[in-house]
This record gives sequence, C-alpha cells and structure tokens, in this order.
Amino acid sequence: MPLSAKAFQRWLHGVAPDASVADVARASGVKRTTLAQQLVRGKVAEATVVGISRAFNINPVAALGSFESYQDLGQPPVPPTLQELVSQIATADLLHAIIARTEIIARTDPDTGTGAGPPELSPPPHATSVKNWVDAIDDGELRHRVSAATGVAPQNYSAQLTANRLAPELAVATSRAAGVGLAGGLVAAGLVTEAEAGWPPGARQAALDLLTDGELAVLAGERLHALGKALRRQEHDQRQTETIWENLG
Repeated sequence: MPLSAKAFQRWLHGVAPDASVADVARASGVKRTTLAQQLVRGKVAEATVVGISRAFNINPVAALGSFESYQDLGQPPVPPTLQELVSQIATADLLHAIIARTEIIARTDPDTGTGAGPPELSPPPHATSVKNWVDAIDDGELRHRVSAATGVAPQNYSAQLTANRLAPELAVATSRAAGVGLAGGLVAAGLVTEAEAGWPPGARQAALDLLTDGELAVLAGERLHALGKALRRQEHDQRQTETIWENLG
C-alpha cells in the first residue's frame, strides 16, 4: 500500500528539513522524476522511503513505522524463528553446506585441528525466498487469514509468491497473521536487509549449523524437487510456445 504523499512530506521535512527534492533524489539514488511523479500522484512507494532512510542513516524499518499504515513496525524487533532463518538460505548455499560437511576431514588443519570454516552465505533475497518464508511460518491456514485480513484474493496472493515478490503491506500482514516478527517478510522480499530488520549477526549461519546432516539433506532435496518442477513447467511452456510459432509460420 503506497504511502500518502502528505504523510511522506511531513516525514521528509523532519528527516531533511532543508533538502530539496533534487537533493533528496541525489543522496538516495531515487530518480528525481520518479520521486516527483509519486508526489504528484499522492502515493509514495515504500521503497522510496527505504532508499531515503538509508541515505540519511535512518533505519528503514523504523522509518516505515513512522507511517500510520506501518506503525507497528516501530515496536522493538522480534527475533526471527529458526524456520524463517533457514528459509532465507539459498539452495546453492545448502548444497555447499552438504559438500562442506562431507569434506570436513579434508578441510581440517592437521596442526590446529580446526577446519577452514564455512563459506559466507549469500544475502537474502534468493530465487525462492518469499515462498520459502511463507511456507516456513504457515500453519496451514495462514494464506486464508491473510486474504481475510487484507481482501487480497488467495490466487493473487499465491501469484506473488510464485513470482518471488510480496508487496510490503502483504508482507507485514503475513507476519502479523503468523505471529512472527513483522519485518521478516520485508527481508524475504528484499526491501530491507537482515541487519535493518534487527536480525542478529550470523543468525542464518547459526540456524544452518543447527541442522543435522539428515535435516540438511532432506531440506536441500525438497528445494531441488521444487526447482525441478518449476523448470519442467518452464520447459513445457517453452515447447508449447515454439509449437504455436511453428504452426503460425
């Protein structure tokens, strides 16, 4: 839900009272024309607030909490669950972890008895981060609760998950309906970073380390199975498209 331009201008005046639109655009990396168009239309995108907040060293989650529609984001952050943390680990990183665990003896320093350490995890979002996050916090009725609370049809909600995106208001509504930290969905959708959401440093790696070898293998297998299904659908659609063009040609 885009933010009211009037509310945005009040917020911006408090953040940078002497800055012009051009100054704000230049500092934040938001295009001047984009910002001007949003102000004219009376609706400012959440991503614009995030970009400006970073430019002026303000936590983006706290900044969004300054607006009425996101006011509960101003509350102290709630730590993510183990399931949320694992959902934000890319499939490639899971596979790297499996390989690293099987090669732990080869990677161990014979002099110190210590390993080389795990490779650094890639930051969220990843290719299926949004759907994985929702699946991680879904008790089986979550989608229906979100639909009832927001008025968004379940099929439209599912379409966003399939496209690996989630509008900020839906991300927060999903967190609220699941009873988890409100900024988790914003991390999964790539609007804010782990640190900006208040996630502890190294939390995802710690969650990964807690997985047993069996749990890690099962999770990676589920991810690969889902990826395989998606790729087969794409290949099927591509073949159908090529057949249509051949028939037309």
